[in-house]
This record gives sequence, C-alpha cells and structure tokens, in this order.
Amino acid sequence: MNRRYFLGAGLAVASAPVWARRSTDTDVRTLSLHHLHTDERMSVAYRIGDHYQRSALKRLNHFLRDFRTGDEIAIDPQLFDLLYDIKQRLGNADGTFQIISGYRSPRTNGMLRRTSSGVARRSLHMTGQAIDVRLTETPTRNIRDAALTLSRGGVGFYSRSDFVHLDTGRVRQWGA
Repeated sequence: MNRRYFLGAGLAVASAPVWARRSTDTDVRTLSLHHLHTDERMSVAYRIGDHYQRSALKRLNHFLRDFRTGDEIAIDPQLFDLLYDIKQRLGNADGTFQIISGYRSPRTNGMLRRTSSGVARRSLHMTGQAIDVRLTETPTRNIRDAALTLSRGGVGFYSRSDFVHLDTGRVRQWGA
C-alpha cells in the first residue's frame, strides 16, 4: 500500500460514472409530491445510501394509491429513483412532482380504456411501475428529455395534456 495506490484508487472512483459509484450512508434521496386529484402533499426521504426506507415506501404506496377505488399496491422503488434522478439532472432539487396518475386498479384502467384514448390494456400503472407527472417550474418537454437521456424505461409525452408518463418497463418512447 503506497501513495500511488491510494492516488490511483481515488482517481478511479472520481472518474467512474455516477451510476457506478456506490452511495454512502449519508446520501439521502428525498422527493416532494403533490397529488393533483386528492390535493395531498408529502415530502419524504425514501432512500438513505443504498437502503430504501420501508416506512417511507409504505407512505408512498398509500400516497400513489388508485384515488378512485382506494386500492394500493407496492410501487417499484426504481420509479422513485427515476424521479429523483430526473429532478437532479434538471437542477430542480427543490421541485415538487405533481402527480396526475400513480397506481391504477384493473377496474380503473378498464374504465379509462373505455372512456379515453391511449390507455394500454396492460398498463404498467396496474403493476406499480408507472407514474404520470409534471414538475414545478419545469416545462414537461424538459422532463421528457431528461428521462430519455437516462434510458431507464418508457417515456410518453402528452403535450396537449401537459404531462409525462414514466415507467420502469422496457426502454421505449411515444408522443411528440
């Protein structure tokens, strides 16, 4: 163990891509959310270092419930990481995500398919892997662009309704 070893190790860590670096126990990931249908608001530290916080995930599952039926499901924690990383990429650390749609029960999804266009039969909203959002002080096209650069799931852009669909399914995109 010499000085060169330590300098080399330090440079290797510093030059590694952000996604390849291990987080420390002091890295706190926080999200601020406002559900537009229930008018509920929350700010929650959902992850500290590499550890998701069970109580925070439980609160998020309830917050993102199907507001029409009250049904809940376990939301994919990677969806929260995606939101957090988009917010960081946009430099909007204090921004609040406005939630248009989180979890949808099969009953709600079926009703939306009958009354709206563009609702998928096997929507990832029904498995807790999708969310429709806006971010305060941020044009939705910027959210779309940031999500596309991350390449971590589906990105749908709904310019007329002014929201972005994000999911943790396969990488794909739709909308303008």
